[in-house]
Amino acid sequence: MSDVPSAAGGSDIRRSFGALTPGDFDRMDARLAVIMHHGERNDERSAGREDNVNINFVDKRTTCETVPTIAVRGGVVTQATRVVAEEVAIAFSYGGSSHAVMMATPDDLVDFAVGFSLTEGLIGAASEIESIEIVRDAMGVDVQLSLVADVEEKLRARRRHMMGPVGCGLCGIESLEQAVRQTPSVAAAPLTITPADIATAVASLGDRQVLNHATRAVHGAGFYVPDQGLAMVREDVGRHNALDKLCGAVIASGTTGASGAVTVTSRLSIEMIQKAGILGSPIIIAISAPTAYAIRAADEAGMTLIAVARGEEFEIFTHSHRVIL
Repeated sequence: MSDVPSAAGGSDIRRSFGALTPGDFDRMDARLAVIMHHGERNDERSAGREDNVNINFVDKRTTCETVPTIAVRGGVVTQATRVVAEEVAIAFSYGGSSHAVMMATPDDLVDFAVGFSLTEGLIGAASEIESIEIVRDAMGVDVQLSLVADVEEKLRARRRHMMGPVGCGLCGIESLEQAVRQTPSVAAAPLTITPADIATAVASLGDRQVLNHATRAVHGAGFYVPDQGLAMVREDVGRHNALDKLCGAVIASGTTGASGAVTVTSRLSIEMIQKAGILGSPIIIAISAPTAYAIRAADEAGMTLIAVARGEEFEIFTHSHRVIL
């Protein structure tokens, strides 16, 4: 496999990061202030947690909507209804300046903020976040993050050097070097799984996708731990968003990324491999196929890439030693 270009030589804010640890999030908890405007806490989602890092500020009814349709089935025309997924403009602002805007499912936004900041290379650890404020208005949601002083200054300097507007394809990334940054190595992680684990992970992810059951229109990302099952699931209309939310949730829970396999309902592109690597997960499982670049990146990072996983069938593309056949 060919090497993945490295981000070496760039500024600190665009460096390649090693895998995160639960301690990163623990250090942030003491300072994390989550302020909710025009929303409410979902106590069921947050039950049993001492922190506020997974507050779902939007009422569940806003994640989907029932709309009227005219259904044609078997040549018969009928009046019908369908539940459709909501899509909202979510802006991430750092130090008072907007950095990126995504169309996303308005749910698990604190997980999203932490996961996005980490996997996009804006911070090196969750402890670098001082506070998160979520503000909702008629146009969408503004997730406002305050970072520790030195990190925020580096981000300001980065913005000053940007030559033009940032497109939303690779949010906030202004150079090819950042887009192809090296995925952190997970080669030393000893995690192994069986074919039964793979089948269970994929089936469980489908079963746990509540919003997708209602809408058939959203992606899912889950964290599968052998002998325990699917530990957590996050959903979003965007596949990258779902994985960012999952990364934030895993770190918030105190679970190490190396203890489980990332499982997704989408295809695997380079960004999905990078995000799984930053989380520290040595195995990624996907229902759809990977890109050639994703395969090269996973191989270079020592990550086991399993794809086209449907029922009891799957294909192993890299580092097959972690699958006990």
